Amino acid sequence: MEGGPQPKVPGPANQRDPGQIKKIKRTHTSTCIRGRHRRSINVYHMVNNRHFGSRTRLDICKLPTELLEASEKNIGLERNTGIPVQVKEMQEAAIRLLSPNLPTAEPFRNVLKSMKAMIEKVQSDDHTEQLMLPTHPGEEPRDTKTVYSQLFDLFGGIEVTVDILMQQFYFPAKDTADRAETDKWKKLSYKSLELLHGLFQCLGPDMGVELGHNNDLILHLFNLMSDKSCFLKSATLLEDILGSNSNTFKLSDLENLPKLIANFSDEQIANSCRVLSIAVSELESKDAHHTLPAQDRATRNKATTPVSDANQKILVELPSFVEKLVTIACQKIERGTPANYRNLVSEIESWVTWLDNSMAFDALAEVVNDEDGVYLNLPLNDIAIPLPQSIRAMHQVVYKVEVLYVLCLLLGGKQRQKVQEIVCTSKLMPGLNDIFDRVIWNCVLKSPLQNDNQNCDCSPEVALKVQFLRLVHTFCDHHNNKYVLLTKKEIQSLEKISAQANIPVSESLTTLDRSLLCNSNKGILTRLAEVTKSEPEDSPFRFWLARAIESFLRGKTSFADQTFLLKKGLLEHIIRHLLDTENKSKEVIQSYFDLLAELMKFNLYAYQRFNKVITNEEKFKKFLHIVHSNIVDSNMFVRCMVLSLEHFEREERENYDWLLQNCFLMRHISRKENRLNLLIKLINIVNVEILTQENVSCLNTTIIFLMFAERKGELPIYLHDLREEEQQQYRPGYLLQNLRELLMFWQEHYLHREKDCTALEKGSCIRFGKWRETVSLLTNSDMKSPVSVLHYLKKDNLLPEDLMDTSDPGTRVN
Repeated sequence: MEGGPQPKVPGPANQRDPGQIKKIKRTHTSTCIRGRHRRSINVYHMVNNRHFGSRTRLDICKLPTELLEASEKNIGLERNTGIPVQVKEMQEAAIRLLSPNLPTAEPFRNVLKSMKAMIEKVQSDDHTEQLMLPTHPGEEPRDTKTVYSQLFDLFGGIEVTVDILMQQFYFPAKDTADRAETDKWKKLSYKSLELLHGLFQCLGPDMGVELGHNNDLILHLFNLMSDKSCFLKSATLLEDILGSNSNTFKLSDLENLPKLIANFSDEQIANSCRVLSIAVSELESKDAHHTLPAQDRATRNKATTPVSDANQKILVELPSFVEKLVTIACQKIERGTPANYRNLVSEIESWVTWLDNSMAFDALAEVVNDEDGVYLNLPLNDIAIPLPQSIRAMHQVVYKVEVLYVLCLLLGGKQRQKVQEIVCTSKLMPGLNDIFDRVIWNCVLKSPLQNDNQNCDCSPEVALKVQFLRLVHTFCDHHNNKYVLLTKKEIQSLEKISAQANIPVSESLTTLDRSLLCNSNKGILTRLAEVTKSEPEDSPFRFWLARAIESFLRGKTSFADQTFLLKKGLLEHIIRHLLDTENKSKEVIQSYFDLLAELMKFNLYAYQRFNKVITNEEKFKKFLHIVHSNIVDSNMFVRCMVLSLEHFEREERENYDWLLQNCFLMRHISRKENRLNLLIKLINIVNVEILTQENVSCLNTTIIFLMFAERKGELPIYLHDLREEEQQQYRPGYLLQNLRELLMFWQEHYLHREKDCTALEKGSCIRFGKWRETVSLLTNSDMKSPVSVLHYLKKDNLLPEDLMDTSDPGTRVN
């Protein structure tokens, strides 16, 4: 399927440094443990192996304290941190804690004490005293808390912490266990989760990959989400682990998932979306399968249904799960008027330090309701601090971002049709339309964290707008349900446009359930058109606004849909923005040309409006320069011109004559030399090795040029002219060889892509059989045929090796 650039999902910022700790000296020592003389233990060899990739379990309890105290100096630290000894004491206390015949009060306190001390180390932002490690040339120095985390990991602290966390999984408490015993293990679980997340923040995804191999740990973390006190910490650690691994976790392994989700509150469902979004996403490296040939190879190598597809099916089939997401997405934010939001700075200044810690921000979900308001249970001077309204509002915005993202993934997946039905009957779009002005587009949660830039990519309100626009794009794309973005009055406008043009009303409109439409004066589509025209020139939302509106027009061309948007002045705004705005981003250029293409295709009214903006030759040359200098980004617009020219010539002859006389665009594209120039650019700009979802449209536009040339009997002339261009450039084959390789790939690529074939057919109004026939003619192995590319390659001895006739020296490559 052709498409523009997609937003990338950001990964964890921290990466574990492969050169974390200096290679450790090897020192032998003899130890006596529990009264028995043992073989000498090479502690440095064991630790060194762990540092260089071996995850052999380090039983630190067997090592003498004196040896551990000396180990940090041997590593090369400037001073002792006490972490190796702390890990040993923590493990010893944990062993005592699990012993059935020993009192547990003291070891419980010792474990908690060790964990709290380590949590303080990995969360500390105190830079007054740096702990330096020797570094290699060119290696970045590491901050103190990262060194603390590396030491804790190196001496087995992560394994000890996981062991403590997993005890309730392997040895669940008996039903007869008293409240005190249950609370004790809850506290240990909570602190274990907090410590592991803090370590992950310092060590990065390598730690997550390692923990991801422990399937029991992942199952236990899901189970812990059923406990309200551990819910958020479990979800956060799950997000860390699952997001670091390339293998998708199977939700089918969670037998209690239906019960778990059913018992979640709205806030818990929203927070669980952080985890579930990873489970329903394709986690394979985007870079590894970036090109279309790589994607095709990966598809052929897939023997089973992707786990992400199976996970989507499980979620969609959960009773009322999608409906709950819709409810959360459409909820209004408390006291969410724009005026209130603009006055929030003073209210949240005292929270900036606390919010700067991501784990502290996560704690926003751990609120308790009180008759006098909402309070946070935070150890800040041992005082219960009222949760400001601004923080509550920000938290609700973050909820919506997570929920909209999961809905977007489900709408774009294999369960799309079922999800479409659910969200439509649940009135997702009318609900979002109701909160568009007050919440989605005018939500301003200005905070000192944003450095006075409310358009910072990390701000909740920016994320909310982008996810909303992505959702609209995915919802509308080639789907008849798109009309629920409109109001009843707007539907009547479409019907009126069709009647005035004397064309039948779209079948999708006649069968539409009008109770599902937006209720206010303006629907979402109208609001998006208005916002597009009012946004600042450098707005970061221009790309997604254009994408969302374009997706409404995709599919079979609708004159009424186009005219409805044309009357809102979109075409004029887009052209002026392209002509007048300096330093336009590549993404915005592409999205605007794609939107122009959908607005103007086969539409005489659109070309008339274009002429009113481009009123002279100077403006047209400037516009044409933008088209030619951004041929990959503008190729869909070029395709629109070619398709429109052919349409008017064959089906609206009177309009065709008017356009040739009065329209700059149609006059330009009707000239063969201009079409040939564009064709050369399109062929030369891509090759099979660099074909991607973003530029494959250039190949399809090329085929349309050649298809219409063949229809008029001019294909041999075009192929001859391409060879002439090669001769003039002294580069035989650089166009025709590349063209044939691209066409051969095209035949294989579209062989099993029914959805993409249908999209090509609807977008061009040309049956896909005609596409195949044209490509078959061009790739024909009959070298005597003047419509075969091989016919011209043979003239320059450039035949592929598999087609060379070794008995005829004239066909050999010199």
